[in-house]
Amino acid sequence: MEPRTDVDRRNFLRLAGGTVAVGAATLAGAAFAGSAAAAPLGSAAATTAAAAGHGGKGRVLVPPGQIGIQLYSIRDKVSSLGFRAVFERLSAIGYKEIEFAGYTQGQVGAITPQEIRQLLDDNGLRAVGSHRGISDFVNNLELELDIAEILGTEHIGTANAPTQDRTVAGYLAAAEQFNGFGAAARRRGLKFYQHNHDGEFGFATDNPDVRLYDVFYDNTDPRKVFLEMDVYWAFVGKHRYPGFEPVDYVKRNPHRYPLLHLKDGEVNPESTAGYNIVEFGAGDLPYTEFLSALGGAGKRHGIWEQDNAATVPAPGFPADSFGNAQRSYVEIRSLRAKRH
Repeated sequence: MEPRTDVDRRNFLRLAGGTVAVGAATLAGAAFAGSAAAAPLGSAAATTAAAAGHGGKGRVLVPPGQIGIQLYSIRDKVSSLGFRAVFERLSAIGYKEIEFAGYTQGQVGAITPQEIRQLLDDNGLRAVGSHRGISDFVNNLELELDIAEILGTEHIGTANAPTQDRTVAGYLAAAEQFNGFGAAARRRGLKFYQHNHDGEFGFATDNPDVRLYDVFYDNTDPRKVFLEMDVYWAFVGKHRYPGFEPVDYVKRNPHRYPLLHLKDGEVNPESTAGYNIVEFGAGDLPYTEFLSALGGAGKRHGIWEQDNAATVPAPGFPADSFGNAQRSYVEIRSLRAKRH
């Protein structure tokens, strides 16, 4: 079955994000080996067993201090447990960076950006990014930037496609709009970014020789508009609209890609996407090769995301998005460049 992540994410951003008032906002595929799987999070046994898997030689591809999580992956936990319990658990796992997907915590109740920031600080976490809807920036740009400053994040952006108008003119207009968002963010010392799905790599409806991502890439100011490559969706884009290599975009201007979504996919020839989303390490995407080709560990943030983490664990494990988050953290931390 083909994933419907783009639609689901947009709905989540719409429902969970909304307009946030400052000061009054309602606001895991290989598993742990041996004892690490059974040991309680944060315990000495878990730490020792996990560390044993990181002794491989070769350059570290994602430094431990720059392993983050997109909270959309564990949105079920945010909604049912709230930010306090979620941040405590993520900190115990080892995550250091948080990318938001809205500022609400469901049934737990209202929370302000200031209160979220305090919970981050209390748990040794830092905000590294935030996904908001384009309409949030259109309607409340300065407020969104205010909240980003309160949270202490350097990056703020959107997971939406630049526009639903898939013509060259439509993407040119979107690029100009994003340049405006980026200029406003830059005045605050922030970096505005766009996160891709697969559709951006398709071709313009009025010119089948023009790839839409190229229009956006070439017509946004690299000083104002940054890019977060979702590696999974880029490979889906390559499958659906061949003729490019995802890593080449990052290599062309590494400075434009301060954030990467580390989402794994298992090959599925029966899916039009070519892959199914799975927890990190359980899939087939060539992350060692991809990250090795970029060089310079520490130049960008690696953010784990699994859209279906609450329902699709690695084989043999129960459905639990925290479990996926824990196993995926270990897999990402163990990535090492191949030695030649």
